[in-house]
Amino acid sequence: MIQQKEITLKGYRRGFHLITHEIKNSFDELPETGLLHILIKHTSAAITLNENADPSVREDLRSFSDKLIPENHPVYTHTLEGPDDMPAHIKSSVFGQSLTIPISGHRLNLGTWQGIYLCEFRNSGGNRNLVLTIYS
Repeated sequence: MIQQKEITLKGYRRGFHLITHEIKNSFDELPETGLLHILIKHTSAAITLNENADPSVREDLRSFSDKLIPENHPVYTHTLEGPDDMPAHIKSSVFGQSLTIPISGHRLNLGTWQGIYLCEFRNSGGNRNLVLTIYS
């Protein structure tokens, strides 16, 4: 059986934001076993799994990605949408637009310290749409 829904996340500022609870709360109940596929429908944001306990991880991810892929680099030709736009597209491709997570015992089968992150790469990206698909 396949279940699918689209949810809209509120707009976040640039950074890495834990959204595990928003994902879990999108369904009344998860199946006994299956897979949850998550797709973010944007080219300037991403979704990833990472450490969910220490908030400094989120700041380090942001700092490193901003240093690795800076704004106003002279090689960028796509500049009409502001200095944060082209770096956001590159970061989105590096981090990725989808995740697949196993479901076991009616729960997302994440590691002890794993959380689902929205990676917002624009200064003000606005609302973000996710497609959540359960395969059971």
